[in-house]
Amino acid sequence: MRLATGHARERCQGADGAAKAHDGDRLYFCEITAQSGASGIGFGYSKRAGGPGLFAHAQEIAPNAIGEDANDIAKLWTKLMWSGASMGRSGLTSQAISPFDTALWDLKAKRAGLPLAKLLGAHRDSVLCYNTSGGFLHTPLPQVLKNVEISRESGIGGIKLKVGHPDLKVDIERVSSVRKLLGDGFPLMVDANQQWDRISATRACRALEEYDLTWIEEPLDAMDFEGHGQLAQRFDTPIATGEMLTSFNEHAQLIEAGTDFIQPDAPRVGGISPFLQIMQLADYKGRMLAPHFAMEIHLHLSAAYPRESWLEHFEWLAPLFNEQLMLKNGRMHLPDRPGFGFTLSEQAHRWTRGTAEFGKRP
Repeated sequence: MRLATGHARERCQGADGAAKAHDGDRLYFCEITAQSGASGIGFGYSKRAGGPGLFAHAQEIAPNAIGEDANDIAKLWTKLMWSGASMGRSGLTSQAISPFDTALWDLKAKRAGLPLAKLLGAHRDSVLCYNTSGGFLHTPLPQVLKNVEISRESGIGGIKLKVGHPDLKVDIERVSSVRKLLGDGFPLMVDANQQWDRISATRACRALEEYDLTWIEEPLDAMDFEGHGQLAQRFDTPIATGEMLTSFNEHAQLIEAGTDFIQPDAPRVGGISPFLQIMQLADYKGRMLAPHFAMEIHLHLSAAYPRESWLEHFEWLAPLFNEQLMLKNGRMHLPDRPGFGFTLSEQAHRWTRGTAEFGKRP
């Protein structure tokens, strides 16, 4: 297990023209090697607080995987979860399993000689791709408009803008200006990051209806499943949420409540295994999919979802990998490399803050 932390950088230019570092981010890589010598790599992450606890819990449960058959991924996931179940079955305990689970799926796909999406059964070879870079609340509107132009010219297929200013009129002005720049029909999303209560969210959703948004994201507290479902029923503009949830059970409640777009995050929900359960239920209920963050993982999962999905484009992790994904004509294209298709860069090794090893190498 390897901990890399602190220096993945956002390459979008901010108002000051400088790239902004995310020094509170910690990534946890798990490298699993089978007795045959085949290996897989996966990762999880934390933002701001919680990282040391996640790494400590992962080290504590890791010995439970030694000696098991790497093909029995569901069995291993359950064993790792129950080894720490006294701490709960969501939150830190599920997120600590993600590096193991994703590494096992990477290993399995590599053994098959297939990209993970092909192993799962891909419905498409590319996925619609949007970004939020340049549209943050603190960014002045003239710079937001410049950033939108840069993103569109780079091949991005959709633009997401942050909303949630104390004065709703500020949000409306910014959304209106971006819509005018993009023109009718170009996919535009907004993200409130849980800033509103039910009353203010209702007013905001009503005011935003005229801008033909692809979705309004996290208008309410992430755990207000009922409230999100009510907004989805009340307004034509789709409602999206789910990135802060950390288990299949939480997502099941969200899906049942009726939200239009679900936004699960594989590293947060416990890896690929629970994500596949979420996908199955979401498709059965007719929900759309737009996973949060970790595009290196979510590209494969989105390509394997029966309904056309959206992938969130983030460049922050790019320095950690030797390979980069291809963005063209608004879509991110699947790599033809086996597994997830990435290997750790020398930069990732230099940024490593701690390691732990379990078992014996073959």
